[in-house]
Amino acid sequence: MPSVCRVFIATSLDGFISRQDGSIDWLEQANRLVPPGEDCGYAAFMNSVDALVMGRATFETVLRMSPWPYGDKPVYVLSRTLSALPPGAPPSVRLVCGEPASVVSLAEAHGCRSLYVDGGLTIQAFLADGLIRELIITSVPVLLGAGRPLFGPLPGDIKLRLLRSRAYPFGFVQNHYTVDGDV
Repeated sequence: MPSVCRVFIATSLDGFISRQDGSIDWLEQANRLVPPGEDCGYAAFMNSVDALVMGRATFETVLRMSPWPYGDKPVYVLSRTLSALPPGAPPSVRLVCGEPASVVSLAEAHGCRSLYVDGGLTIQAFLADGLIRELIITSVPVLLGAGRPLFGPLPGDIKLRLLRSRAYPFGFVQNHYTVDGDV
């Protein structure tokens, strides 16, 4: 059975995942509105994936978090510029350089079949290569006006089918899509 690549991400209402400098201060501020015990489905999603694939910029942001949010779950970090992981990187992290399909093959070789793909450019590359099968996108009620977009140029239209939508009382709206066709 081939791997399933999935996305679980938050964006500003105007479609940005971070400020231009990579800051997610707006998301951290918005998360303060989330009641204790509510995680918008994140724990269940994490329990459903075998490994994560993320870009270098996302990894560098997450590496500053304490504690490391992924436990011992395998994390594949895509980078064309890093030659080694920084000191303090958890042992579950692997540095890889390659195209999305080769990363999926590497993860499959290690028994990972359900992959959480994270980071704007990484998500864009996996979408362009037709590897993403599911997108869970939570819109946060803030307009940034500029920043790093979730989506970028694609070789063609990607049709999505809405599986469900949920509005939270604190203003977040989460849409869960399946990819309905090829690019």
